[in-house]
Amino acid sequence: MSRIVCIVQDFLSDEHKEKIRQAADRADFTPYFFTSAEKDAAKEQLQNCEVLYANSPAILRETSDKLRWYAAASAGADAYCADPSLFANPDCILTTSNVYGATIAEHVIMVTLELLRRMPFFKEPLRRHEWLISPPIRSIKDGDFTILGTGNLGRTIAARLRSMEARRILGVSHSGRKVDTFDEVLPVSQLDTVLPKTDFLIMALPGTPETVNILNRDRIALLPPEAYVVNVGRGNALDQEALRDALNQGRIAGAALDVVVPEPLPADNPLWDTPNLILTPHISGNMALGYTRDENVRLFCKNLLRYADGDTPSGVVDRARGY
Repeated sequence: MSRIVCIVQDFLSDEHKEKIRQAADRADFTPYFFTSAEKDAAKEQLQNCEVLYANSPAILRETSDKLRWYAAASAGADAYCADPSLFANPDCILTTSNVYGATIAEHVIMVTLELLRRMPFFKEPLRRHEWLISPPIRSIKDGDFTILGTGNLGRTIAARLRSMEARRILGVSHSGRKVDTFDEVLPVSQLDTVLPKTDFLIMALPGTPETVNILNRDRIALLPPEAYVVNVGRGNALDQEALRDALNQGRIAGAALDVVVPEPLPADNPLWDTPNLILTPHISGNMALGYTRDENVRLFCKNLLRYADGDTPSGVVDRARGY
């Protein structure tokens, strides 16, 4: 009986599909392609597939205990780790795709420059057609940055900052293990001593129980008045109300949030009108960039061949730890 791989993705081009077909042929798998809207049509094959490449807990729930490997197209695994019942086979391998570093790092650089160069200050005057003299601005060059999270995303952001001549880049991680991209890496147990010396805090954390509300009200209060905060990890990693209070009271210089709770953010949420805050609707790491789509497919094809050879695919998630 032929081994089945189901591909349930909405972003695939004809070229992507052909690359997957070639990899599946080499791996001795029969590929079946569906879109997320074709869940009913896909049910029979989903019940029989050994490998599933998708990005939907609802699609995963349609599989059986025949599934041996679920390749999630996303970078985050929290949606899959929070609910073990999604996996009919408790031993099913879960992998995520670490190909979002380039697009998210560019987003971080964009909002970092907007904050440092005071673009929120100009927003309303420019809308009123007022020509203002620039207030004092700051630069990435010679700046000090703290990145909370030293995984693929944190390392890529650090490399971009390094190329723009940042003076010092400090990493903070669970273990505090040395990572070459950073000048120094400290364990999260030292976060309270790090924050008072932090001029620019970038949050690039996975969604795990340990990261929920890691930047709480007390820790926001430790930040100096000139500090900026950027969050591109998970919205629940910080206390949004405490951040809003700090911005409204001028106790920190500004912030940029690409992730919030809840999503979509309700139209009457006070975050929309918070001063010196840049809000974006979770756009930093989606499939909008062609490079990300191409790399996602390339990684899946590479991993399919590894899996067929009996090797472990890259990007395996420890579901108990959440990453």
